[in-house]
Amino acid sequence: MDPSNPILEEIYRNFSQRLRVFVRQRIADDSIVEDLLQEIFLKIHQGLGNLEVRQKLENWIYRIARNTIIDYYRSRKPTGAVSDELSAETPDPFEDVKRQLAPALKEMILSLPHPYRDALILTVFEGVSQKQLAEKLGISLPGAKSRVQRARKMLRKLLEDCCHFEFDRMGRLIDYQPKCQRCYHDIPRWGNKS
Repeated sequence: MDPSNPILEEIYRNFSQRLRVFVRQRIADDSIVEDLLQEIFLKIHQGLGNLEVRQKLENWIYRIARNTIIDYYRSRKPTGAVSDELSAETPDPFEDVKRQLAPALKEMILSLPHPYRDALILTVFEGVSQKQLAEKLGISLPGAKSRVQRARKMLRKLLEDCCHFEFDRMGRLIDYQPKCQRCYHDIPRWGNKS
């Protein structure tokens, strides 16, 4: 940390403990956590001059932290062929995000109006084709497709109203920031003050 930079000093004071918890939730080894924290603060120091809007500081800091964690896991990936046993041992660093959202997602699906809820559950979770759905419900195939599409839009709206989601370049969910109480959990999140 550069003691001559009061902004960096303030960032360190306000975020060091929360970032430590954030990284520790995703990395088990304490020495690696400390190394990654140093790397995160170095990146913050290097990028501070490019930050234009101070209100976006917190999101920017956590984006740096998430990207640093992603880079760490990518750098650990072996380049050669890997046996199934070894690859099964490599943890998905973002599995906890999916697990945390599961109860809220289930609640949202169950809150959809009956015909849309059933269409979504049958096609997405039970593997029923849209053609089979149309036959089962006694509606046309375009009607079944429309019902599933509307159910997905309703669910997406509920999700977007509830949380801000972050995805990696492959479109995989890597983190979220709750906007409502439905998705808050007992873990420290960057939206909470420690």
